[in-house]
Amino acid sequence: MPETPTVVLTIAGFDPSSGAGVTADIKTIAAHGCYGVACITAMTIQSTAGVRRVEPCDPELVSGTLEELAADVKIGGVHIGMLGSGKVAKAVAEFLSRKKLPNVVLDPILSSSSGAVLLDQDGTKILASELLPLASVITPNVGEAAALTGLPVTNLEQMRAAALRLHEMGAESVVVTGGHLDKAIDLLSFRSRRRVEQEVFKSERQRSNSTHGTGCAFATAMACHLALDRGLPEAVLLAKAYVSAAISKGHPLGKGIGPVHHLYRMHQQRRTGTAVPEAEQVP
Repeated sequence: MPETPTVVLTIAGFDPSSGAGVTADIKTIAAHGCYGVACITAMTIQSTAGVRRVEPCDPELVSGTLEELAADVKIGGVHIGMLGSGKVAKAVAEFLSRKKLPNVVLDPILSSSSGAVLLDQDGTKILASELLPLASVITPNVGEAAALTGLPVTNLEQMRAAALRLHEMGAESVVVTGGHLDKAIDLLSFRSRRRVEQEVFKSERQRSNSTHGTGCAFATAMACHLALDRGLPEAVLLAKAYVSAAISKGHPLGKGIGPVHHLYRMHQQRRTGTAVPEAEQVP
């Protein structure tokens, strides 16, 4: 029998353009050799040009979906993206508190890059007070780190300070992503037995218009690597490399910010033809 794949659950909104949200997450999970299952938290009207409308799902529908999935398959990792409302955030927090699932990666999505609000004030409070302590790692970008902590986050030293504040708020491990800064720097901050340790990951900035969904891809890739029993620093390094390559090979789609190429590895595989033997001559 074939080996059962590692299952990764994504809890996120639906992006019709598939650059972000659950459909993009499923592509990222597949790219890492895992099997993706999903719970949609909100429907959106959006394209590469931006988010036009957000409709959060019924929290009972979210709870029911999560309970059904958890009862059916063994979940090795969880990615939490857009939540949409305080009621949905509460439903997700209650589910995770009951089930104690491993390798929970929280991407605290508060607004879109085009400026649309993707989580209301109640949701932001619940995310910070209830979801953040339940996560194995939280992956805010500099803007989200600033919004959650109330601190300015515009350089590496401020990223360090914001990470320490997030630990004080209950975060076990933090990756502050600096893709919006002049230099592409990510900061990993985690608790060791004696103290908080921090590691800096640097890379060259990708000059590309195909950057839609980078945060979702990074956080989901992190969930996959953790579910595959990789350590936290290695997971950050591999997820960062994946996103960098996905940006560089991004699709020139749409009239706005194009999506990253989540499945670029498919096109790197060698295509070998099957040799067909010549027909044997019958005397």
